Amino acid sequence: MVKVHPWRNCLAIVMSFALGACSPMAGLEPLPVSASTQYLLDAGDELRVTAYGLDGFSSTYVISDMGTVSLPLIGDVPASGKTADQVQQAIARQLTERRIVNAPIVNVQVNEYRHFFVVGEVKKPGEYPFRPGTSVLNAISMAGGYTFRAQTKKVAIIRRQANGSFTAVATEQSLIQPGDTIRVYESWF
Repeated sequence: MVKVHPWRNCLAIVMSFALGACSPMAGLEPLPVSASTQYLLDAGDELRVTAYGLDGFSSTYVISDMGTVSLPLIGDVPASGKTADQVQQAIARQLTERRIVNAPIVNVQVNEYRHFFVVGEVKKPGEYPFRPGTSVLNAISMAGGYTFRAQTKKVAIIRRQANGSFTAVATEQSLIQPGDTIRVYESWF
């Protein structure tokens, strides 16, 4: 029978607490569940704009870094932080106000979402196209999966918002949003 000294158990407990406090994710809050189910547009989203009766107007447009869509005949239309329906209404309103069309029929759809990024302990870190319903696990799979050193239980997500960005802890089941950066840290053990 091997006798284990009581101080060794205490040392193991102290070490686990100390390493937990030094973890890169220590002190991060869990990723909040999005309150809004409506998708808010931002820079990098590509929109398909159709205005019936204005063939030269109908095309795809990318939201600029300034948060606007530059359209022929009416100029820049604010789009960042708005839904596709709100941008659609703004375009129709501008076409009416400028007397280009009396009763415009406008349709705005997201043609391509802005990309998300996966960095850290994955086999192929980089930029990937977003699809609605993408989870952290889907995103990591797109990036080739975890490396052998990866911490697989939790990841950090850096998310931009209107008032800046924040970093939160997420699980493999957490849903990501376009523009998110998923960071997979190295496992300590």
